[in-house]
Amino acid sequence: MVRLQILHAPGNSKNVNKALIAAEYVGVEVKLAENFQRGVSNKTPEFLKMNPIGKVPVLETPEGPIFESNAIARYVAFNSFLLGSSKIEYGQIEQWIDFSSFEIDAHARGWLYPRLGFGAYIKPAEENSIAGLKRGFDALNKYLASHTFLVGDGVTLADIITTCILVMPFQYVPKSFTSEYPHVERYFWTLVNQPNFSKVIGEVKQAESIIPIASAKKPEAAKPKAEPKKEVKKEEAPKPAVQATEEEEAPKPKAKNPLDLLPPSKMVLDDWKRLYSNTKSNFREVAIKGFWDMFDPEGYSLWFCNYKYNEENNVSFVTMNKVGGFLQRMDLAHKYAFGKMLIIGNEPPYKVKGLWLFRGPEIPKFVMDECYDMELYEWTKVDLSDEAQKERVNQMIEDQEPFEGEALLDAKCFK
Repeated sequence: MVRLQILHAPGNSKNVNKALIAAEYVGVEVKLAENFQRGVSNKTPEFLKMNPIGKVPVLETPEGPIFESNAIARYVAFNSFLLGSSKIEYGQIEQWIDFSSFEIDAHARGWLYPRLGFGAYIKPAEENSIAGLKRGFDALNKYLASHTFLVGDGVTLADIITTCILVMPFQYVPKSFTSEYPHVERYFWTLVNQPNFSKVIGEVKQAESIIPIASAKKPEAAKPKAEPKKEVKKEEAPKPAVQATEEEEAPKPKAKNPLDLLPPSKMVLDDWKRLYSNTKSNFREVAIKGFWDMFDPEGYSLWFCNYKYNEENNVSFVTMNKVGGFLQRMDLAHKYAFGKMLIIGNEPPYKVKGLWLFRGPEIPKFVMDECYDMELYEWTKVDLSDEAQKERVNQMIEDQEPFEGEALLDAKCFK
């Protein structure tokens, strides 16, 4: 007899559906909590005992609570065919879960969330997200040209999570975009119409056109100052309720970020990110030199970080997932930061070290307050007068191997 597990979250969202579809495949009973209200239910003392960060979803199990949607889905799928039939299949499933999270989901949210009204619309940021999503779709399309499923000959957890992530792009991005990736289209429509998927997700209809910018929120500065507050409230049309699909609550209108009030900097972060992404050869001569030409020590600061518990990093994919989760949660700093995270070593324990560029002279307070991973690292400001430290910056930006005498297991970029 399988014991009941309760999923605390609003219904029919990407991160909830991952677990519910997995439960359909393996015959595990997962029930949605009754009368769950985002912003209310997840602020109660009872909920915060299960997840002190207050994010959804959280799975309440007889053994204890679990949060983070991919972890919940893995728990539901534990010891089943959804996690593969061999060690290599399990690793490949994890590989595609990471890929869909960082190469598709992150860029889809960056493109679509501002258009759905969650945050200000910023054209350069949107262009960067669209380029990233195209790159992810292209890689997936090439792989699916010769594969029906992501791993093996049947549905695995990789397919469940990837399909749930693809729902938002297909709902809000028109066929003029997705038709360039016919194998992704075939894969998505095949899976989303499988009984165990459609039972949870329901019918998916593709958008006829991209959400117009006119319906998106504009930056605070665009609001007219002369309009009296009360009259504005009376004349404003009701805003459509859009269901947030991210694990963190959808961004709410906030006061201007203190970093936006800093004196203008000669360094334009998007220009650096573009140079980094587009430099394919002569990296030292082009990208590294360009970085130091752009760098503004008055407007930006550089930081080394070192994971405090490297001795615990004994499993490679767990270590890589740990870093991937950190980068996903750092998305709140997308406008103000660039980072490189290195996983170092051929054998355990693996070392995790990083380099971060932040707007302002210190690590932004809102990042320290809102991203709990920051406390898991030791942070040291780069001494720009020390040529050895500057050379270490260069090596981390270009993923130099060996790094400090050791091989690189993986390198991840936050941009």
